[in-house]
Amino acid sequence: MGQRKQKAWIISANMGYGHDRAAHGLEEIAVDNSFITSNTYPGIPKQDRKLWKETRTLYETISRLKPVPILGHLLFEAMDRFQEIPPFYPRRDLSDPNLQLQGMYRFIKKGLGRHLTDKLNKDPRPVVCTFPLTAFAMEYHGYSENIYVVVTDTDMSRAWVPLDPKKSKLQYLAPTGRVVERLKLYGVSNDRIFHTGFPLPKSIIGGTDSTIAKKDIARRICNLDPNGIFLNRYWRTLRAELGLGSCLRLKSMKRSPVTVTFAVGGAGAQKQIGAAILRSLREKIRRKEMRLILVAGTRKVVGDYFIEHARQARLGPELGKGVVVYYNEDRHAYFHGFDKILRETDILWTKPSELSFYTGAGIPILMAPPVGSQEEFNKLWLLNVGGGIAMHEPETCDEWLTDWIQSGALARMAWNGYIEAPTHGTYRIESIITGIKVEVEQLPLIV
Repeated sequence: MGQRKQKAWIISANMGYGHDRAAHGLEEIAVDNSFITSNTYPGIPKQDRKLWKETRTLYETISRLKPVPILGHLLFEAMDRFQEIPPFYPRRDLSDPNLQLQGMYRFIKKGLGRHLTDKLNKDPRPVVCTFPLTAFAMEYHGYSENIYVVVTDTDMSRAWVPLDPKKSKLQYLAPTGRVVERLKLYGVSNDRIFHTGFPLPKSIIGGTDSTIAKKDIARRICNLDPNGIFLNRYWRTLRAELGLGSCLRLKSMKRSPVTVTFAVGGAGAQKQIGAAILRSLREKIRRKEMRLILVAGTRKVVGDYFIEHARQARLGPELGKGVVVYYNEDRHAYFHGFDKILRETDILWTKPSELSFYTGAGIPILMAPPVGSQEEFNKLWLLNVGGGIAMHEPETCDEWLTDWIQSGALARMAWNGYIEAPTHGTYRIESIITGIKVEVEQLPLIV
């Protein structure tokens, strides 16, 4: 009889997509196979809902205002400094709490999170939080089981660690080596830090042997290297890793259009980039050389914006074919649908959010401008692992994107991301929570 997996409470917060996306990757070990959203769960007290809503509204309003000249930039800079990540070097004690953290605890002392803590204490299980405020509140209000925190960026501010880290028992699931080392500077003891990688959804990985990811990478590399430049240089390695002759066999088949997926952030920022991509790639889409998927998240208004701009670009007949607009107002359904889109994606174009980690599934990331201090660090990490590159002007992407495809550069990034970035974070986290050992490679401490 096989071992039965222990179920855990997986808890997120509806504050952009990053925290929910991490929770989505862990749904298989979640009670009822679904995560709890700490700021919108059924039965949440009105006072808690009000406090959460104020925090989220401020963030999203300022994110959308950033492109506005002067005012938007100044507001965003002020907010960004509030949650800024300090320089790592020289190594020093960074355990003193910052203003952002002190503000969080003012809410907690007013009772924020007590209701959820009391509710879950009736069926105590390990808790995995993808938003720090929820973890702090549950510890403060006396949750009786282990509390784990999944960090959702490649580096982190002091606001991810409690006021007194030495007294806290929170345990951390770190996506990168830099986060491991940063946690130590913030005062977290080494025995409470686990280097796991980010929890990518299993549906795009396919087990500890990466069956699904390897199949998709083989197809993707061949589609992104029409002249065989990357394939010819590394065919022995590719054949050994992806299966005997898989890339070579796919290369002899008729190439499908290169699929570019552009995904906006949770606040709907940068949708203008999607409109510019539509105009630039118009002729390539018509000639079936490229296919464009525009991901509007859960926002119908952004989806409608993309549809309108597709029509303005005279691509109305291509809607649903060469141009696909995807959104789903149900957040849980949105993430499952997005996973399916990733399986057919050749290039993921997005800001360097938590989606940067998806290069670990062999998807090259084309980076839109970062929004916030943490995304600057994500950009640096993505460049270091070789899984992504910064965009040029979207108005001319029909030219420079074609050059990067013809040269095999994006195929190289797909491979680099798969080899250098963590792929099996979900499996490592499940092993820690359930105690069931899994055989995956040890992560190098890339910082």
